[in-house]
Amino acid sequence: MSRYLASLFSTTIRPRTIPPTSYRLRFSHTMTSRAVEASRAVLKSIDLAAGYDPEQTRLMEERCILVDEEDRALGAADKKTCHLMENINKGLLHRAFSAFVFRPSDGKLLLQQRATEKITFPDMWTNTCCSHPLDDFEEEKVEKDQLGVRVAASRKLEHELGIPKSQTPIDEFQYLTRIHYLAPSDGLWGEHEVDYILFLTADVSVTPNLNEIRDYKYVDKAELQAMFEDPSNSFTPWFKLIARDFLFGWWDELLARRDSQGKVHAKSLAGLVDGSKVVKMV
Repeated sequence: MSRYLASLFSTTIRPRTIPPTSYRLRFSHTMTSRAVEASRAVLKSIDLAAGYDPEQTRLMEERCILVDEEDRALGAADKKTCHLMENINKGLLHRAFSAFVFRPSDGKLLLQQRATEKITFPDMWTNTCCSHPLDDFEEEKVEKDQLGVRVAASRKLEHELGIPKSQTPIDEFQYLTRIHYLAPSDGLWGEHEVDYILFLTADVSVTPNLNEIRDYKYVDKAELQAMFEDPSNSFTPWFKLIARDFLFGWWDELLARRDSQGKVHAKSLAGLVDGSKVVKMV
């Protein structure tokens, strides 16, 4: 990896301060940690009635699953509350996933460019789909065998890219690990997540939801590295972190484990990584 590429992957983490707050949240945990304390706190909210896309504003009312630093569920809060930097700076932490869909025939990765309408990280290139299991759906709260995040990934691949759920069966997602990271978007919004990394190999039909993504493309490793080195491109911080520390090595393994017909299979990576612990990247 070039020095320029390595520098591109650097992620700024802002100091955490405790600002004024105005929104109370439910919680269900007794262990002391910054995330637990934040889940018990009076938290900041904001009126999105003006200045934001109506559909993206509506989606900010969905409820994320709050977790502590070891990914133990604490309760729930709406996306708006979870993504405000004032609350993140207090330690508020939620569960998420990052899905990577590879084409079986050539091992190319499907990327998306986030829509301009997105409230956080608009217009940035990222992995195939990144979102959240929701407290609103009982099945997405199931932790055994990462069922909840798998179900959420299939749901959001359909919502954002129009990929039918029949093409993304939940049993075909290969879970690799979880990362805990924090990244600001702008002065108001940011991310603070325990992010499950999921690989899927599938031939998929893409019908993009233009309120979610403005572009998409398949890339091989060299093409992605060239994108990273092009200063006209911008990338989400979680994608840069995953690419810097994990993606290219796992991608090599995926390609090295082609079957007798030359196809790649995400399930061939089972056991490659010890996914039992949360990888700290904060």
